[in-house]
Amino acid sequence: MSPLALQYSTDGEKIEVRNVNEPNYRAMVDAQKYEIMKAALLRVLPNKEPGLTQAEMFNAARAAVSSGLFPGTTHMWWVKCVQLDLEARGELIREPAAKPPRWHRLK
Repeated sequence: MSPLALQYSTDGEKIEVRNVNEPNYRAMVDAQKYEIMKAALLRVLPNKEPGLTQAEMFNAARAAVSSGLFPGTTHMWWVKCVQLDLEARGELIREPAAKPPRWHRLK
C-alpha cells in the first residue's frame, strides 16, 4: 500500500476533536493533519473483528502517510488523537473482550 499522496498547506485551520475516555473533553487540532491521519486510519483498519492492536495501528498508519508530514514518532500522537476522536463519534469500535485492545471500523 503506497503512502497517501495528499498535499499539506499551513493554512492554520483547526478541527475539534473529542476523547472517548473523557466525555467532556474537546480540543482543537490542525484540520489538515487530522484529515490525512483519519484517511490513513480508515484505510488500514479492517471493518470487522479481529481489528488492529494499538501497535499494529501505529505501524500501519506510519506506512500509509508521508514521513515528512509526521516526522519521527509524531504519527503516534496523531493516530491516538484520531482514534480516540473517531471512537467517541462512534465511527470506530474498541473490541470489548480483546486483550490487548483492538479497534476496527464500523461495517
